[in-house]
Amino acid sequence: MEIKKIGVLGAGAMGGGIAQVAAQAGYEVVLSDINLVFVKEALGRINTFLNRSIEKGKIKARQKEEVNWV
Repeated sequence: MEIKKIGVLGAGAMGGGIAQVAAQAGYEVVLSDINLVFVKEALGRINTFLNRSIEKGKIKARQKEEVNWV
């Protein structure tokens, strides 16, 4: 059995970081929290981090586009 999709419960600093690393590794990620506001904030932090990584030349824009979110 191959794992293709993971779920992360809790969109705080740790949960958002886990979701980001998993998504960048190619997994389809479902991020959930008690309040949708926390998920939106985590996605904003992840987006900011990925944009900074592009600016610093650590990743290419194409790699950001390949990150899978559900």
